[in-house]
Amino acid sequence: MPSFLVGDCSVYYEVFGRGRRVIFLNGSGSTIEAKRPLMDILGKYGEVAIHDQRGLGKSSVPNGPYTMSQYAQDALALADHLGWETFAVCGMSFGGMVAQELAVTAPQRVERLALLCTSAGGAGGSSYPLHELENLSANQRQEIYPRLLDERFTEEWFESHPNDRVYRNVAARTIDAEKRRGEILQLEARKNHDVWDRLHLITCATLVASGKYDGIAPSQNGRAIASRIASASFQEYEGGHLFIVQDKRVLVDLIEFVFHSERGDL
Repeated sequence: MPSFLVGDCSVYYEVFGRGRRVIFLNGSGSTIEAKRPLMDILGKYGEVAIHDQRGLGKSSVPNGPYTMSQYAQDALALADHLGWETFAVCGMSFGGMVAQELAVTAPQRVERLALLCTSAGGAGGSSYPLHELENLSANQRQEIYPRLLDERFTEEWFESHPNDRVYRNVAARTIDAEKRRGEILQLEARKNHDVWDRLHLITCATLVASGKYDGIAPSQNGRAIASRIASASFQEYEGGHLFIVQDKRVLVDLIEFVFHSERGDL
């Protein structure tokens, strides 16, 4: 099983494809296995490395608390382990927060940066405080969470859009207690995310993308990020927090930006 050590954390990773080097950073609670279909697609265009972030998937669950800086250092350690001096970074949701932390910490190593459905924190706006959902009952979480994914997701919407019903019970899942501990530690680190005053340190071409109906990372948060990075462009797509699977334009634009565009223009 491919893995490397960062202190007392064993980090599991996989690499897909060959070509332009990209590190993909996953969202809250997500794993390589959950993103395997997307990795299979992106791996057709370049060499994509992804790891189960500390506390999740096949990575170990060291004692906390965890910090956003640790998550960024884990990603840099992956690049070092692979022998990548420079690389592109694509971060989704929580992964976009980690990507920002990485890019302001080691801007000289990031060739280009894609930030999807994410927030800068501080004066730039924070994503929805998902840690607060831990205080709710399972039924309450199930009632609230679909509307966070997409503000249109009401019972009436699901009745008239049967293909979207797959998102209706997305909060209803069961994992073992140890991995649940890792998820909670991740959420605790997430609530302290704030790179707003350091975004100007990012110098690479940057794509910031948001979903129009995202209740977790609203579009105004994406626009705020783009306003602080000199070489950033902003794109808004049809959909919510999962706009990458809701709007067919997203993958086309992302692949063009990350793997093909020399200047990062869309």
